[in-house]
Amino acid sequence: MTKQVRQLDGVIVRFAGDSGDGMQLTGDRFTAETAAFGNDLSTLPDFPAEIRAPAGTLAGVSGFQLHFSDHEIMTPGDAPDVLVAMNPAALKANLRELPKGADIIVNTDEFTKRSLAKVGYAANPLEDGSLDEFRVHPIPLTSMTVVALAGLDLGKKEAERSKNMFALGLMSWLYTRPTEGTVVFLERRFAKIPEVARANVAAFKAGYHFGETTESFSVSYEVKPAPMPPGLYRNISGNLALSYGLVAASRLSGLPLFLGSYPITPATDILHELSKHKRFGVRTFQAEDEIAGVGAALGAAFGGALAVTTTSGPGLALKAETIGLAVSLELPLIVVNVQRGGPSTGLPTKTEQADLLQAMFGRNGEAPVPIVAPRSPSDCFDAAIEAARIATKYRTPVLLLSDGYLANGSEPWLLPEVAALPDLRVEFATEPNHVAANGTAEFWPYLRDEQTLARPWAVPGTPGLEHRIGGLEKASGSGNISYDPANHEAMVRLRAAKIDGIAADIPPLQVDDPSGRARVLVLGWGSTYGPIGAAVRQVRRVGGVVAQAHLRHLHPFPANTGEVLRRYDRVVVPEMNLGQLSMLLRATYLVDTIGYNRVRGLPFKSDELAAVIESVLAGSDPQ
Repeated sequence: MTKQVRQLDGVIVRFAGDSGDGMQLTGDRFTAETAAFGNDLSTLPDFPAEIRAPAGTLAGVSGFQLHFSDHEIMTPGDAPDVLVAMNPAALKANLRELPKGADIIVNTDEFTKRSLAKVGYAANPLEDGSLDEFRVHPIPLTSMTVVALAGLDLGKKEAERSKNMFALGLMSWLYTRPTEGTVVFLERRFAKIPEVARANVAAFKAGYHFGETTESFSVSYEVKPAPMPPGLYRNISGNLALSYGLVAASRLSGLPLFLGSYPITPATDILHELSKHKRFGVRTFQAEDEIAGVGAALGAAFGGALAVTTTSGPGLALKAETIGLAVSLELPLIVVNVQRGGPSTGLPTKTEQADLLQAMFGRNGEAPVPIVAPRSPSDCFDAAIEAARIATKYRTPVLLLSDGYLANGSEPWLLPEVAALPDLRVEFATEPNHVAANGTAEFWPYLRDEQTLARPWAVPGTPGLEHRIGGLEKASGSGNISYDPANHEAMVRLRAAKIDGIAADIPPLQVDDPSGRARVLVLGWGSTYGPIGAAVRQVRRVGGVVAQAHLRHLHPFPANTGEVLRRYDRVVVPEMNLGQLSMLLRATYLVDTIGYNRVRGLPFKSDELAAVIESVLAGSDPQ
């Protein structure tokens, strides 16, 4: 059948089903083909914390949302244009998010009395008229998959597992996605189980051909590639970009990369990825707990490695004492915190920005550390390199605050030119740097560089540079144990001054204010960049005059931050916490910011933030 192809400028698709239905794999493959096609895109995976959540329940629904377009976009979208619901739980969990007129592709095979009752449906919503405001496409995905695989040596249950590939094939036809890459992927992924590979490929092709021939869809859609700067692109997630950034920093600095880590959601993928790169001199150590992981990393830093430890909020709490030791020892250490919902175990698979104050103050004594936060999945690459630059140049631990939204989300990434990356080469101490009263040449580990206040970094075993380390306070210069009150105050102030001085070595805060007339500034940090940017664009399209700025460096703040804040009558700070950045800004600059705070485990929606901005422009405070 020849069907009409209709052009769209963008679409938001959400796949939803049980956590065992393969929705994340389905979404990943649809995303990969969309990236290969050349669309701009942004994704939002959303899945339960349980390894195998109760089947058919609302708590067990796993979803994957993809927004792709023929122009630049900044978020995974507010509401799906299309929902693929594999069972009643998936439908009910996502129905409230759908706008009127949205398409719903439903796997009717799963709408049994038992499945409906499990999620509280008294009647079948496919039959009672409750979905009349949507365009519903009832398709028996499971049974059609079984029929398509009838010629293969598979049992019924084994065949049913391929229903997600049938759905992927149908969606690939519906939105004119390439198919060759998925076929190759499936053949490689299941190369050791040929019958499973054949089943998945057959189901995928059957879904595609069903779309071509069914009367359920009279048209297919095409979203043309987005115009982008020339270069080589790939689709990348935040955790993957961060891993590559750490490997790049290792090569740029000439230091071997060591990761001491304990698995924790949503940071574990960094450990998995870095373990693949031994050929680049990367060593990964999966420790027995968080404390061992950071301890091993700090030991590697003492030994002259680019040392990293990765975790999430609960693990950061356990690492606090060793991070304080790194502050005292003044050794470079990159601490990656991929934030998630808390407190305690909280919401392991959901996103949040509530660890900022923990990163700032979560250690005993005066133990300041620099804090860097990426703003998008691909920006995790550059943020990792920046964290390594600061850590090695200033001999300090650095907190890198990503979050679950960035870690699991993905977008196109323009591969950088290697020549454009910064030079991070490190010079180790090789000679004594002090002459004792008796004329003997000595090595003093706490003499400081006059510009950076960083101490020398001496690799253990360097002849003549033997020195002691430990958690007790050190005498300025010599590094000997000191209980002298004046020395302790001097060392505390020196360590703080070293971190404060980094403000002169980071870019000034840039403000996007095209008209130059804005009286309201929207200021964000971390993953709020996309939703804030999309909301600001939306407000400007209807005539609103508003400025936007975004902080990468949260400690110290850029040197011009106070001047920027005082330039505007009102400063709105959206955060996925209860106002932590607002608290820091008020305390530091005495500026009364307007916080907009939500802790729902989900990123902001652009429509939501646009309404907030419009209310502030009208003179009201957001609710």
